[in-house]
Amino acid sequence: MPRGIPNAKRDDTGIKYTTFHVPLSTNPKHLGTTYLKSESQTIWFRNSQRRSKEETTQESRRGSQVLVIHLGSRFSRIGRASDVTPVTVPTVVARRCKTPVTPPTFIEGIARPRAGKKNLRPSEKSLDQNEYEVSATSDDPFEEKIAAITTSLRDRMRFYKLRVTPNAANIASTFNGPFRPEIIAEHNDPYRVDWINGPTDEEVLALRLADPQSSNFIVRWPIYGSTFNTRDYTSSQVVLSDIETLLRYTLHDKFAIEPRDYAILSVVLIIPDFYDRYYVRELVSLLLVSMGFKQLCAQQESLAATYGAGISTACVVDIGAKTTSIACVDEGLVVADSRMSLNIGGDDITEFLYVLLERISFPYKDINLAISYDWNVMEDLKARLCTLMEVDVALNLYDFVVRKPGSPAEKYGLRAYDEIILAPMVIFEPRVIEFDNKRLGLQDLNPSVTEEILEHTSDHVTSAMVISTQHLLPGPKGSLQNLIADKTSSDAGPTLGTSSNIIVEGSTDVPMEVIDIELEDDKSSGPHQSSPSKSARRTSSEPVQPFLGSFGVDVCFEASKLPLDVAIFNSARASGGDEKIRKYLQAVLVIGGTARISGMGHALESRLQAIATPLVQNMERVQIIPPPKDVDHRVLAWKGGAVLGKMEGAAELWMTQQDWDILGMRGLKERCFFL
Repeated sequence: MPRGIPNAKRDDTGIKYTTFHVPLSTNPKHLGTTYLKSESQTIWFRNSQRRSKEETTQESRRGSQVLVIHLGSRFSRIGRASDVTPVTVPTVVARRCKTPVTPPTFIEGIARPRAGKKNLRPSEKSLDQNEYEVSATSDDPFEEKIAAITTSLRDRMRFYKLRVTPNAANIASTFNGPFRPEIIAEHNDPYRVDWINGPTDEEVLALRLADPQSSNFIVRWPIYGSTFNTRDYTSSQVVLSDIETLLRYTLHDKFAIEPRDYAILSVVLIIPDFYDRYYVRELVSLLLVSMGFKQLCAQQESLAATYGAGISTACVVDIGAKTTSIACVDEGLVVADSRMSLNIGGDDITEFLYVLLERISFPYKDINLAISYDWNVMEDLKARLCTLMEVDVALNLYDFVVRKPGSPAEKYGLRAYDEIILAPMVIFEPRVIEFDNKRLGLQDLNPSVTEEILEHTSDHVTSAMVISTQHLLPGPKGSLQNLIADKTSSDAGPTLGTSSNIIVEGSTDVPMEVIDIELEDDKSSGPHQSSPSKSARRTSSEPVQPFLGSFGVDVCFEASKLPLDVAIFNSARASGGDEKIRKYLQAVLVIGGTARISGMGHALESRLQAIATPLVQNMERVQIIPPPKDVDHRVLAWKGGAVLGKMEGAAELWMTQQDWDILGMRGLKERCFFL
């Protein structure tokens, strides 16, 4: 080969399915042109310059032309970037059907006691014995799980020197069983609901329909966790149609924004940390093409939460209704290998609270969690009763109101003891959650999205997930460590490969029994699975199969069963060595509706401290960062999106309709850091 001609280098341009050789870039020393030699000659710079000229001609409040949209499983938050708080609307749509609508069925995500044994409680010791000891009253697996969670609570009460009320369960059952409700007259009920009876043209006011089935309305929730709801929908286009209807109605009803005004509005879209590429592509296409907004910028939830909290580095824990997302943010950049998605959320706490109250003769006998107003009763009880502070455990009297269509409101009384703390403890003791039931009926409606974007292993299985399921992976441990080392960055490799930093597997010096939980959930299929099982996110027909096949187990699904504190520690470990772990554990930011439970910060702090102290050298105090003053945990991610929408530096992050038509997901990759 003649001198002066460089050797051919490896082609990493993303053209995967061709053998065409892309020529190397020409040596700029031999050229007499200035084409593409500066940033000012790119399409992004030209677009930003054009937009800045247009914005200077408009005199308006900064952020007033920017919409921030954050979709959730239960509630969506929409608002202008200039607003102080967003508008919160339920993410549910009711559609009229020509065929008869079947009554809704509730998917049980929490284990239930055997028939006829609903009121059994772990036996209480007599006064002359240890008051903190708990034993199951039967061989029911559910009772054994409850006894294990109660034992964990008793240990913490013993540590804080708190007394246990003897025979509290029987006292509560004696009070709740014969209780008769008090009727509240309609003129004395300030929170009465204006139910919609009969036919209506409103498709979004689904929760106010008195009887959707009799009116031939089908009520569906289009978002489930971090992707579309594939259980209730048979087509992704129907899901997108419901989301578009929800957005159009909210913009018209709450903001008086008509469809003709969409062309002058920009959108900041908050997407999940562990996102589905098809989910992102369809939402961007919906907003830019179908609805016709001017431009769009997509941002991950954890990064938006750090903007809202005013910090640059944190371990962000987002506890949503269906799933919990964990990711570490380092100087404004999400660490991809630290992302984890747990199949645990606030709805599990609500359902577990219902199961626990049923064991002490819950006075509202006709409750049906599949009906919206009955579910709201339990949500109200969870918000007012649940706590994670052991000092609040006492035999107290509570009340709640049931509002049904066609009947006056009824006020009930309720006595409860440790049920108010056992319910939220499910995020730390997930042994009662039926993970296999939670993915029943989920379908594969999402085709693979490549568009010449390089595939990375962390797009499907992250290092944090591999670390969390290390004890389930078959094969010699040496090959496993090599596999992890290949997946992680150079600074994280030595840490993950050492034997002193292996996953917390229920060792004696750490009060977490991760191994027992995993094996208990896998008794039906054996401790080691020979083939990957069907995942809630993806099925065996999707491109993720080669990654799962190399591990031998469904890593994504098995990692979603972890307790919250162990998952946070593993996420920090996947980001680097001991210095990184100390850095992230001293800045843990908890957001989401469940973060508002009393005592959440202290409960998570103490459990993380117990795990990190024996495993991390020079580990200082774990710190849970509170949100800024007067900022709700639920809107912190939206608040960060609003901050981003008002920044002048965000001018280069926008993608217009023309950019999307020409470049698609590749253009989104150029503008954002998460692809």
